[in-house]
Amino acid sequence: MAMLVGTPSDQVPEILATGRSDVTTVFVSLSARHPDGRDAQYIEWHSMDHRPEQHRLRSLRASLRLVSTSACRGARAASTERFDAVDHVMSYFFAGSDLSGFVELSDALRSAGRTPELLPLVERGVYRLSGMVAAPRVKIGADVLPWWPARGVYLLLEEGTASPAHLVDLPGVGGVWWFSGDEETSSETSAVTGGLQLTYLYLDDDPVSAAERLRGELDKRWTDGPTVPLLAAPFQTITPFDWDRHLPGTPT
Repeated sequence: MAMLVGTPSDQVPEILATGRSDVTTVFVSLSARHPDGRDAQYIEWHSMDHRPEQHRLRSLRASLRLVSTSACRGARAASTERFDAVDHVMSYFFAGSDLSGFVELSDALRSAGRTPELLPLVERGVYRLSGMVAAPRVKIGADVLPWWPARGVYLLLEEGTASPAHLVDLPGVGGVWWFSGDEETSSETSAVTGGLQLTYLYLDDDPVSAAERLRGELDKRWTDGPTVPLLAAPFQTITPFDWDRHLPGTPT
């Protein structure tokens, strides 16, 4: 692992003064594995075609695709019926709350014959940014965590509200972004997320190994705190042009 030097960005006002994140909203699509085992083909199409096209939207700031292998699934600390089938997670980070262009672009791509693959939908939802923190050891500021080359993400979906900022002190966790659910549904969503908290733990260690270290702290969080876990799971990030490296049902 690289030995990074200097003062962390979040401790340098002159760095922060040059720009802060304007992300306010995340759109999250949670899906099950492909019924015909075409997960790699789906990931390739989505990564090479559909996902890049979304970045023509002026309000889109970042995007992130995650996948659960069998080892990731075995390392889950919590999984309820509502989210148990989730093996794919796609997140789009927006500035502002107007997602109408997102829907219009999706419709236009579909009409152009550009949507050949689909995954079984579990849930689509919108969440609003509540907080962010970066581990000082990674040097970068919390504002830029979505662009940090994470090895994976530990995803938390909980009922209730409690800051997960302290989890950044655990080995393997480079930073945390967390969001509050939205009380409304729209054409972009399939479920009300009000009352839920969504957390991304950005990892610079193997997600399964990080999950093992997180389990004790999460158990304490749920025993002593106000949140109830609905899904607590490690996910792998996608390796470009190695589309089948991490897939549902594979051990790594």
